[in-house]
Parts: sequence; C-alpha cells; structure tokens
Amino acid sequence: MARPDKAAAVAEIAESFSASAGAVLTEYRGLTVKQLQDLRRSLGDNADYAVVKNTLAKLAATEAGIPGFDELLTGPTAIAFINGDVVEAAKGLRDFAKANPALVIKGGILDGKALSAAEVAKLADLESREVLMAKLAGAMLASLSQAVYLLNAPLAQAARVVGALQAKNKQEQPAA
Repeated sequence: MARPDKAAAVAEIAESFSASAGAVLTEYRGLTVKQLQDLRRSLGDNADYAVVKNTLAKLAATEAGIPGFDELLTGPTAIAFINGDVVEAAKGLRDFAKANPALVIKGGILDGKALSAAEVAKLADLESREVLMAKLAGAMLASLSQAVYLLNAPLAQAARVVGALQAKNKQEQPAA
C-alpha cells in the first residue's frame, strides 16, 4: 500500500474514533465470513464493525488523542465503532461472543478512556437506556405521589377536626 493510502486509512479510522460514542476491540480469529456478516447485521445501525490493521489503528488512536490503546492491539483486530447506545452495542457483542466463542472482546474505549474486557462486560450487564429512564420516571412518580399524600394529610386532619367541632357545637346547643 502506498504512503498516501495509509495516511487516508489512518485519517478514516481516527475520524471513526472521534465521531463514535465509543469503540469495542475484538479478536475475530476463527470466525467465518458469514459469522462476521451475522455480527454486523446483529449490531445494525448501532455500530460499524471494521477489521483494521494494528499499526494503522495505533496511529489513528494517537491522532484521535486516545491513550492506553497499544496493549489492546495484538493479533487480528476488528473494532466496533458505536454510533448509538453503547450499552446495546456491548450487549450485542457479548451475546454474539457467547454464541461464537471465537470472538474475543479485548477491551474498548468510552469517552476517550480505555476500558478493559471486564469493564466492557460490566457495561453490557447494564440495563438499556429506556429501562433505566422508565425506572427513574417510576421513582419520581412514587416520590411525587408520596409528597401529595403528605401535603394532603394535614388538610384532611384539619377538616376532620373542624367537622368534629361542628358536631360537638350542635350537640351542646339547646334545642329550641
């Protein structure tokens, strides 16, 4: 490959690092072309899965300002550049790796910080954004309904006291 081609490839990978929400590095040794296509399909619009040369990826990571990346680049490497929900993409890769043990998750990058394979696994264990938002909304609703109850309790008690005083007042007044 000529030098300008390498520079263009490095610039393209660096742009992918900069434009993506995160990236997960995998080793794909032993996977067939069909399995790689299935993996790409399973990730959908959430991530772009690309096979890269380690030397070009190192140069691109340096260019993109990502530290601690070199030790992850050993053996055949493919990178999933995550464009959408990071948790969903990590879950997709984890599930595919369970079904196809030849896919090994090496680590990743999130917000410019290098992640170990264990940290990527923890990320995959998180619930999706929608589920977390629903839980937050439920907790907020419960807090609001509890606050409404607490604010209504003194008013209801005051109304009962006034009602009791009126009843007592009617009993004490002589009949005409």
